[in-house]
Amino acid sequence: MLAFTQHNLGKLEDLFAALGYRVRYEKGSFRTAACVLQNTRVIVVNRFSNLEIRIQSLIQLLRDMDVDISLLDEKKATLYKVIKKEEATL
Repeated sequence: MLAFTQHNLGKLEDLFAALGYRVRYEKGSFRTAACVLQNTRVIVVNRFSNLEIRIQSLIQLLRDMDVDISLLDEKKATLYKVIKKEEATL
């Protein structure tokens, strides 16, 4: 399980950046803590969510995406595999 720390949030943001996504923290009228804007590479995270919710939301979005691992360096690919492996055990 990924610990809910600011450092790990930064790792997730870097992973999304490597995949070509921009993570923004905004207020909005969406029910979930995060969403991907239609047909764009922008992820909007509710800025009023706490650290744990932010990390869980980004992980859930990552699990739902089709990711091209060839775009990732070794560290980011390892992080992605850990996240996907956790999904398989749930």
